[in-house]
Amino acid sequence: MESKKEGRQRRRVRIRKKVYGTPERLRLSVYKSLNNTYAQVIDDLKGHTIVSASSIDKEFRDDKSHKGNIHTAKKVGQLIAAKAIGKGIKKVVFDRGGYLYHGRVKALADAAREAGLEF
Repeated sequence: MESKKEGRQRRRVRIRKKVYGTPERLRLSVYKSLNNTYAQVIDDLKGHTIVSASSIDKEFRDDKSHKGNIHTAKKVGQLIAAKAIGKGIKKVVFDRGGYLYHGRVKALADAAREAGLEF
């Protein structure tokens, strides 16, 4: 029997075959742990992370509540969009990292769209 982690890894590989970040449309990658949410804008040709944001950044240091929730994911989405637009990045391709497009992943994506990113 397959574990949750192994299933997610198989879905992640299947998604990454199709989702590829080019210099014109960089890849917005999402990772979530039990306690935190992370997002990166990646240029796959160079293999470099251009912009990153997570719930462990200094913007969230004053917030003492649990950070593995939808409310925090929305803030991470807004933060990654603001940083990306500050670097001149408008269009991205969304990589959900093998997670279902639901809950924290959907909240992050919706917040990034509302903040001005196109995908």
